[in-house]
Amino acid sequence: MKSAVPRRAFKLEHFRWTATGVQWSCRQRLSVPLSSQRCQSTSMFNPRPRAEKLPPTQRTNLVTDSQRELEIEGSTYRTDPWTNVPQSILSLVPRRLHLQPSHPVSLTRELIESRFPSPTYNHHNDLSPVVTVAQNFDSLGFPADHPGRNRSDTYYINQNTVLRTHTSAHEADIFRQNASEGYTISADVYRRDAVDRSHYPVFHQMEGARMWDRGKVPGGDIAKAVWDDLARMPKHDLEVEDPNPTVDPERNPLQAKHHSLEEVEAVAAHLKRSLEGVVVELFSKAKQAAAAANGPDPSIQEEPLRVRWVEAYFPFTSPSWELEVFWQGDWLEILGCGVTKQDLYINADIPNNIGWAFGVGLERVAMLLFSIPDIRLFWSRDQRFLSQFTTVDDINRYKSFSKHPACYKDVAFWLRSSSSSAGGGLRSNAQDFHENDVMEIVRIIGGDLVEDVRLVDEFQHPVSGRKSLCYRINYRSLERTLTNEEANEMHESVRGELVKKIGVELR
Repeated sequence: MKSAVPRRAFKLEHFRWTATGVQWSCRQRLSVPLSSQRCQSTSMFNPRPRAEKLPPTQRTNLVTDSQRELEIEGSTYRTDPWTNVPQSILSLVPRRLHLQPSHPVSLTRELIESRFPSPTYNHHNDLSPVVTVAQNFDSLGFPADHPGRNRSDTYYINQNTVLRTHTSAHEADIFRQNASEGYTISADVYRRDAVDRSHYPVFHQMEGARMWDRGKVPGGDIAKAVWDDLARMPKHDLEVEDPNPTVDPERNPLQAKHHSLEEVEAVAAHLKRSLEGVVVELFSKAKQAAAAANGPDPSIQEEPLRVRWVEAYFPFTSPSWELEVFWQGDWLEILGCGVTKQDLYINADIPNNIGWAFGVGLERVAMLLFSIPDIRLFWSRDQRFLSQFTTVDDINRYKSFSKHPACYKDVAFWLRSSSSSAGGGLRSNAQDFHENDVMEIVRIIGGDLVEDVRLVDEFQHPVSGRKSLCYRINYRSLERTLTNEEANEMHESVRGELVKKIGVELR
């Protein structure tokens, strides 16, 4: 749905609530130029319906026949033909970066949480990442053939169990508990995705919600109760651009069956003031960090904080908005939000509630706040990285402690037949080739020694119709220089696994 506000010239992040089954997930799209450095010899996700049964011959080759069970955080799960989660991902489950003291992701969570105080808001930070398909998809109304259910996007433990792809997997349960007027959820989420400096198969989301109960507010007057709450909230001096009406019949419709315009006007105002306060908290800290690192910079220090509200579309809110911040000369998307669809409350047995919800990616914000250029750094155990961060009262910009040369290797191959780009990537069915299967193979073999993987060429034979693809892999460690021999060894393993697991023909 198009916004009445002109779109930004530089878009750092793409929120996709339905395109991959991820609610307000922060898909960072950082513009990182391809380095010109080369390795030196002396140094260095067709949609598959959830109901479809996979035949035994299509068992993922990431789980061997002898590996009938997976143990995750003390619980044991049976595997089946749907299982596609590798041990390299399971090894990251205990890390919980959003709870590690002094970690940038954790500090970012703390800063945002501080704007949503108890007892109005309960904070849920330690929910298990293992959820049912019903929790992750069905409770939120995802159709059976939704691409977010595809094994090319989601890590399946078995047919009925997944590693959550979004924090909203817990939303229906928390709504149903109805234990507080508001809540936040912070959690690690998992998705098969691209390999580059702004994507990682495990990242962290935070979502929040605020509700009012018609049966509990005085006289059942939701609008008055919300405006009264808003009057008690702290004010700010942000410059706010909000040129559009709260609702628009075509672009941003009112849920007229359930809400009055007066109610939605009040809820939207409360939502926007709440999230504008988050911007003040985060970007005031970012300004201080910039000044501490580089001295007073007029382009930053004298630039007033500006935000704008852009009409958006999310399936689970209406009306909906994206919040953008003007920062260092560009408009940056920060989060998505809106008035919660009433069906979610009805399905959770709290039909008298009305409220708002938002979602934000913690790495996305942390990369801006701490000037961290590569998402892999968040997973580093190197004290040269970790020691740079302490408390929310002392936000520091990241200082690079090493810079090592890139090592580019190309791999080109023919697909076995004409292929779609949205399947399951299995040797027995080349029609199901998916780029995420290539990314997963590279991740499993190279891990954090791979900076990015890019499709650099594709070709379709004019006679046979066969399709050829060429990917460029950038091997580069964050902590040391790779030798050409190390890069070659990994690359040969990648080539072999592409043949073995996807059934391509190398060129």
